[in-house]
Amino acid sequence: MKVTIYDVAKTAGVSIATVSKVINNTGNISEKTRNKVLDVTKKLEYYPNVMASALMGKKTKTIGLIIPDLANPFFSELARHTENRANELEYNLITCSTDYLPERESKYISLLKQKKVDGFILASGFEDLKKVEDLMKEDIPVAVVARDFPMFPVNAVAIDDFMGGYQATSYLINLGHKNIGIIARDVWSNRERIRGYKQALEDHNLNVPSYFEYAEETNIICGKKIAHNYLNNNNPPTAIFACNDLLTIGAIKAAKENGILVPEQLSLVGFDNTMIATITDPPLTTIGQPIDVMGREVMDLMVGMIEHNKQDKIRITLIPELVERNSTSKID
Repeated sequence: MKVTIYDVAKTAGVSIATVSKVINNTGNISEKTRNKVLDVTKKLEYYPNVMASALMGKKTKTIGLIIPDLANPFFSELARHTENRANELEYNLITCSTDYLPERESKYISLLKQKKVDGFILASGFEDLKKVEDLMKEDIPVAVVARDFPMFPVNAVAIDDFMGGYQATSYLINLGHKNIGIIARDVWSNRERIRGYKQALEDHNLNVPSYFEYAEETNIICGKKIAHNYLNNNNPPTAIFACNDLLTIGAIKAAKENGILVPEQLSLVGFDNTMIATITDPPLTTIGQPIDVMGREVMDLMVGMIEHNKQDKIRITLIPELVERNSTSKID
């Protein structure tokens, strides 16, 4: 039999109104009574009807997170840290992975709106600006993470991708490399990293290699494919900057299949500093993103909009950090 709010009130020896106030964290309830009610809800496994609350105009304490690729360790780690912060703030998080497909973006936005989520967090890879504009016109709280929409007044938490690309490339140049390839997908964050890469080359009077091409996806297979093409060029690079750690692992695989030693004959720098960067062979030199901070900050911004109706739009830009390991070396 389904447990109701009446069962909770009867077992706890309090009124239904008191149970409601405890569940919704409203009213002046003593700590003793609050703890007693909460203990009973856990014992009886009572779960409030979120949809009913939404129909009454109340908050559902639920937020939708839309990410492009849950298989990418960066996004899975970001989702975990965002959900951890949501739990601390007594919110629920529904995570949807789009695989960079616009039709899935539409599907999940529609689904989450039906679920009456209190707001949306959109991660890097979300490219449909019209959908963002539509959400804002409906006065639905929107925040973005690991990217920015400078054309819209939205809360945003992102890394300085341009600086990260510049750091990675400058580091390789300072190791003596002059022929530096890049592996990237044509998405917003990567475009900024490419811009930093090009600027670093320009500042050191170096050219972008003529063999540059975009990866079709941001995974190991595509990283290996692009690296194979580069390494079999007439003028192969001595170093490659890959715009995420998965692409870098693909480049390591391509180097091994071509009998090229990393880092003795080919230096590699990745981006993200996910857990896998520490367990590759060799461990990756990479540009680190403070993924935990990004998850916490964007959730705090979202809850601020929902609970306190904060109208001021905040853009938090975090500074990337080069993490040096064993996939790079100096060149004579």
